[in-house]
Amino acid sequence: MTVPRPTTGRTPRAALAELLAGNRRFVSGRPVHGHDVTAAAAVASGDQQPYAVLLGCVDSRVPLEAIFDQTFGSICVIRTGAHVLDRAVRGSVEYAVDRLGVPLVMVLGHERCGAVAAAVDTLRGGERPGGALAYVVDQIAPAVTEVGLADPGVHPMAVRRHVLRTVAALRADDLLAGPVTAGAVDVVGALYDLATGEVALLDR
Repeated sequence: MTVPRPTTGRTPRAALAELLAGNRRFVSGRPVHGHDVTAAAAVASGDQQPYAVLLGCVDSRVPLEAIFDQTFGSICVIRTGAHVLDRAVRGSVEYAVDRLGVPLVMVLGHERCGAVAAAVDTLRGGERPGGALAYVVDQIAPAVTEVGLADPGVHPMAVRRHVLRTVAALRADDLLAGPVTAGAVDVVGALYDLATGEVALLDR
């Protein structure tokens, strides 16, 4: 894959700065982007030029466009239980990077994540969930195991570890590794505080 040129003209660093500036506006109670139909109409006719992909949790308390104060057309949003990767999610991230020229991918975890709690409960001897939920639990389980069930802070530590594992997996993705190595794309991890609304970056 050829290294993409961001259609927005932003570097990964600039894209990250813009996202975090939006979060500061959200936290301070001074957002500038409302979800208004006129904003949707303004970008309807042209090609989309998002500057970031946000991979977050399906949790209803974590609406990504709102907590980063973003308007229509600015970010691509993917949400699964505890931001678990599967082929469709990987393909969606690859599409945004390769075809849309997005320079930044952010994996956003959050405290009190129910999917992570389900993985912890299962590994502690609870009943393994049925259906496709079992797949979600299985994908989170390695992070829980790495933290260790004996640790009383296993849940928040597992949330953090799972974010970092997801970041590492995306950075090593066949279609993303080249652009990441070249510096054209970055993949970062972060945590969302449900009480304050603040987003904190995680060190890799």
